[in-house]
Amino acid sequence: MNFFKRLFKIGEAEANSAIDKMEDPIKMTEQGIRDMKVDLDKSLEALAQVKALAIRAKNDTDEFTAKAEDYQQKAMLILKKAQSGDLDTSEADRLAKEALVKKEEALQHVTRGKGETEKFNGSVSQLEKNVEEIKQNISKWENELKTLKARVKVADATKNVNKQMAEIDSSSTVSMLERMKDKVNQEEALAEAYGDIASASKSIDDELNKAADITETTAEDDLAKLKEQLGIKNKKK
Repeated sequence: MNFFKRLFKIGEAEANSAIDKMEDPIKMTEQGIRDMKVDLDKSLEALAQVKALAIRAKNDTDEFTAKAEDYQQKAMLILKKAQSGDLDTSEADRLAKEALVKKEEALQHVTRGKGETEKFNGSVSQLEKNVEEIKQNISKWENELKTLKARVKVADATKNVNKQMAEIDSSSTVSMLERMKDKVNQEEALAEAYGDIASASKSIDDELNKAADITETTAEDDLAKLKEQLGIKNKKK
């Protein structure tokens, strides 16, 4: 019982710290209850055996009480027969004396039986108290176990939430956001750079195409040929 007294002193402390100090409160409590149920079975068996002894002792006492009474009645009957002349006086005295000896032996058994009956009844009473106490304790600890299991769940949930909260660092969160912002700025700048490169490449191509354009030169040659056919001479500048 001392184990359970120590076990459920955890109500005086915080659930988290108390459970952390214990090796496995649920399994320890369940094992303790199983042990008490074994004790209960043994106590019930012992109670049945002692009750059987008490019943037998009482029955023996009643039997020897009846025998003592029977021997008393026989001794009286023998003496009456001797008094009425139906039996020799000396023989009657001898038989009556034997009957009284048997009566005394029976009374000794009665005395011993009463003592045993009283002793066994005392043992029965004590065992019945023990059985009732064990039953009450089993019921009590089973209820305590339910409470303990609920407390363990709450403690675990609280511990997990607190652990998660403890792992959230505001400074590291801000730092992470700043790094993300820098990353976004970098990506935007890179996109703009690629846009500038694309625009620059297009402008160069336009200039190259313009430089390589022979349309105007061809038109000048065609004009000169046409004037020559018409006999028009170009004026010298």
